[in-house]
Amino acid sequence: MTRSGSRGSAAIEMAVLMPMFLALLTAGVVLGRTGTAISAVEMAAYDGARTASLARTAGEATAGAAGTVADSLAGQGLSCVGGPEVTVDTSGFGEPVGTPASVTVTVTCWVTYGDVDLVGVPADRPLTASFTSPLDQYRIRR
Repeated sequence: MTRSGSRGSAAIEMAVLMPMFLALLTAGVVLGRTGTAISAVEMAAYDGARTASLARTAGEATAGAAGTVADSLAGQGLSCVGGPEVTVDTSGFGEPVGTPASVTVTVTCWVTYGDVDLVGVPADRPLTASFTSPLDQYRIRR
């Protein structure tokens, strides 16, 4: 038996709780996608730096890193808005043989949330990761 004064209270409770539930669900989706994208960008920077460190010249290092980063992101199912921005610091190739040197690859990827069509969700967000890999100390560098 219900009191006549409580009729419709379930509908009001649902109307109050549903926006909070949707906000929690949206936050979960956005945070999950962001975490996956951060991991993919970090792995792409690692792969790019490793490829660049195996190159013989600074030009080969830059080209190899850019190709490897694109392949790594595609292999992980992440597409960047406008493609990934890859910056390669090849100043280590100028160091004389016998001295420690390294190459650093920085990857910036604009991830889109355009398909999550809810208020408060950004359309795009930049994610950046860097990785430094040592060059072989006793190999000729150009």
